[in-house]
Amino acid sequence: MKLFTINKQELPIVDHFRPDGSKWTLKEKLLLGLTFQDYRKQFFRNPVNWVVIIIFLTGIPIIIERYVYGLASVTHSSNDYPWGLFLGFGLFGMVPLSASGFLLGTTVELFGRKDFHPIERLALLNGLLGYFFAVCFLLVDLGLPWRLPYPMFVSLGPAAVLFLVAWHVATYLSVQIAEVLPSFFEWIGWLKGKKVIRGMVLGLTIAGIILSTLHQGALGALFTYAPGKVHPLWLSANFQWLHFFCSSIFGGLSMVIVVSTLCKKFLAWRCDDHFLVSLDRLTLGLAKGCVFAMITYIAIKFAAIAHDKEWVYLLTGWGQYYLFEISLAVLLPMMLYVLAIRKGNATVARVAAIFAVLGILWNRINTCLVCFNWYMYREIPHWKEVAITITVYTAYIVTYRFILYRLPILYEWKGAK
Repeated sequence: MKLFTINKQELPIVDHFRPDGSKWTLKEKLLLGLTFQDYRKQFFRNPVNWVVIIIFLTGIPIIIERYVYGLASVTHSSNDYPWGLFLGFGLFGMVPLSASGFLLGTTVELFGRKDFHPIERLALLNGLLGYFFAVCFLLVDLGLPWRLPYPMFVSLGPAAVLFLVAWHVATYLSVQIAEVLPSFFEWIGWLKGKKVIRGMVLGLTIAGIILSTLHQGALGALFTYAPGKVHPLWLSANFQWLHFFCSSIFGGLSMVIVVSTLCKKFLAWRCDDHFLVSLDRLTLGLAKGCVFAMITYIAIKFAAIAHDKEWVYLLTGWGQYYLFEISLAVLLPMMLYVLAIRKGNATVARVAAIFAVLGILWNRINTCLVCFNWYMYREIPHWKEVAITITVYTAYIVTYRFILYRLPILYEWKGAK
């Protein structure tokens, strides 16, 4: 696509009109201003698209198999290990990495930090797609998606933590859709709709804070249902919700750093100068927030150990594994963030963000798989479970890229005031 933007003056599309004054059609906007032949040519010339095609050709039949023959045909899940990769990675992992929406929305709209505006929409989109595909992973795990309204509207369980999580995620997903709508309205040229949403932005932001805070913590509270199964170092009945909430703060901010870095590297043609010039400064600003959240997280982690009198576990093999996780997933990126801030080096902050994001995923998989039933046998995910996980996550990446190519997320739409 970069070659077309160099050779064609009117590309990339940033407003409703061509240089000659005529209006872009919706079809032309969807095709990025290219003819169908040019679009197909650039699509098949991109090697990433071939990888995506191979993944879909492999994974989609397995997803169909899961719905036709049941969960047992694609996983090793059992009563001993009910939560596999679909939930360990897809739900418990993607939700904290999608906390960027309420964090940047709060920063810009509530605290008035307009200097973070260039990455606000990217953070909101990251939050929306992360939550949406976390729900997709959940539906793959549960099956019978057409029955989803039943436990939420018909057979209610208001005393259950999972009922709380379901309603919070569903409501917050609606809030995030509303927060991302202004960029879509700019793209289609409906400024009245944008003004309506902008008039609601403060209420949406406050709703996002409340809902996201509650369900991030409630995801951790789910593990208190199995106090005898999760290793004591990874479970504290009194502090578990705080562990999940605090880790979602630096997880969400780190994810924005990673995604914005990928955009700068591979989608520079779609970014405007304002985004590109300010990105290093904004990355260091996000790094500061990550450091404070990491310090709080570590303090609460060891406060939980002290409160539950579990120091003796640190002397075991599991304790060494726990300290290894804390060191590599939290302490190392925290020190790298501090170094980046002191040196003013955004590259170091980006390396720290990668460690932090992988660390969040590692912690969630440890909590619901590796350290689950720690005194029993180890559960190894079925290869089909891995294939489905990769397929759904690839769909997430493809959707992410599709939207970034078109909507004004990384650039300002001209005439959008």
